[in-house]
Amino acid sequence: MQVLQVQLVVGPDPAEVGRARKWARSRLAGSGIRDDEPLAETLVLLISELVTNAVVHTGCPAVLRMLFAAGGGGVRVEVADASDRPPRPRHAKGEDTNGRGLELVDGLADRWGWQPEGGGKSIWCEVDRVPSVVAVTPLSSGRVHC
Repeated sequence: MQVLQVQLVVGPDPAEVGRARKWARSRLAGSGIRDDEPLAETLVLLISELVTNAVVHTGCPAVLRMLFAAGGGGVRVEVADASDRPPRPRHAKGEDTNGRGLELVDGLADRWGWQPEGGGKSIWCEVDRVPSVVAVTPLSSGRVHC
């Protein structure tokens, strides 16, 4: 299976997260994923969370990679950083303003995890690209219910 990989080096500044989102949107469009597709919004949110975690928790540059499977398959997002500390999901409470990033990743991605990479680690997530399907169920009255 052929895979297209693109990558961006992200500086250790939280302002870089916005640049990563903009870059990701342009690469998604270039891969055939329209900006108005729910998949695009999901991927941009996942990228935002993973890049934010890398920049905020390590204070070091990171590398954002997006891998596109040929034939309209899924998309894999990887963010590698120089810290060898494994990610620690936290459980935010009520009015907490942070601590929800990996919970969002867990809820939005089809799969996610992390692995050692060089002297640091890579946190990855995958989102399957499946066509939207509308279920049509006939009712006893002969009308069609969507």
